[in-house]
Amino acid sequence: MISNLSDLGIGKPSSNKRVVVAMSGGVDSSVAAAICAKAGYDVVGITLQLYNASATSKRRGACCAGQDIQDAKRVADQIGIKHYVLDYEKIFKSEVIDEFAKSYQDGLTPLPCVRCNEKIKFRDLYNTAKELGASCLITGHYVSSKVLNGKRALFRAKDDSKDQSYFLFTTTHEQLDYIRFPLGDLNKSETRDIAKDLGLLVADKPDSQDICFVADGHYSSVIKKLHPNAAEKGNIIDMHGNVLGEHNGIIHYTIGQRKGIGIATGEPNYVVKIDSIKKEITVGSRDNLSINEIKLNNINWIGGSDLNSLSDNNLDMFVKVRSTSAPIPATLFNDDGEIKVRFVNPEYGVSPGQACVFYEDNKPMSRVLGGGWISKQTEPVNSVH
Repeated sequence: MISNLSDLGIGKPSSNKRVVVAMSGGVDSSVAAAICAKAGYDVVGITLQLYNASATSKRRGACCAGQDIQDAKRVADQIGIKHYVLDYEKIFKSEVIDEFAKSYQDGLTPLPCVRCNEKIKFRDLYNTAKELGASCLITGHYVSSKVLNGKRALFRAKDDSKDQSYFLFTTTHEQLDYIRFPLGDLNKSETRDIAKDLGLLVADKPDSQDICFVADGHYSSVIKKLHPNAAEKGNIIDMHGNVLGEHNGIIHYTIGQRKGIGIATGEPNYVVKIDSIKKEITVGSRDNLSINEIKLNNINWIGGSDLNSLSDNNLDMFVKVRSTSAPIPATLFNDDGEIKVRFVNPEYGVSPGQACVFYEDNKPMSRVLGGGWISKQTEPVNSVH
């Protein structure tokens, strides 16, 4: 199994063929580094210090800080590779954490993991790897990169439960030519088996959970620390504009939320709309969350055909509008200059600020065609005006 992973498409493994591996301190990136070292590459492990520089931090489910940095160093020493820690705290705060906080203030539901991949790992670390003369940058993500019609394309992972393609939709053609994902054709259990076979110190380490810089899942505390006035009170209203109660800040709510709304009407209530200007939360029934179409912006297209063909044709495909959902059938089309997606069946609880990622089909290992950001202007089809 390990020998099959050594073919990274960059030539025959040798001690003068350098590769850079992004090492988070977890089992996945550790296995990626170890199999490359075993195959004979000149491996350089790089760990990014993104937040909380204290090496005594032992919070489970984190990455790129504290104990995880120490774990990456220990694995690098164990497998005999060079290892460097780069301080990216300042840029991570400005590019990821600050945007995360502002998005919630604007009534959006952000995706900081996508922004981290886009603006830190696949931009700055990508450039660092090239400066080091590496033949490629390697990560432990569960996606796959394969040559198709002479160019590399992105595919979903074999292990559908671990597929991370939703978080990598902003990857560009240029980056795909340089970045490799050796774990994409493995199940997570197979990765752990390799780690145990190699005797890696992190073989039984739990997977990362939640957002790395949010302690115990309390994201609102991060926002209030950066912006003390972010949790301004406002009205909770129904679909007809009637005031039902008061909330403690829109940063505590996301579209589709049911629990913790803070009112009781005798019927299930869901957050249907968040108005950041009026500081209002609109609640309604699940039917009020029904969406037939969404508008997208900042499209990244890595499919085979030219996206400009949308001016003449609609593109049938499958899409994901949240990381935990399965790809669903939809049509991508151009509506007088605006890129939109129409679902074959209504979708519920679509959150502006999240991503809509495009796929050729709904099966594991299907091709990723790109994606876009769900616009703030998305409206429920059953809204009352």
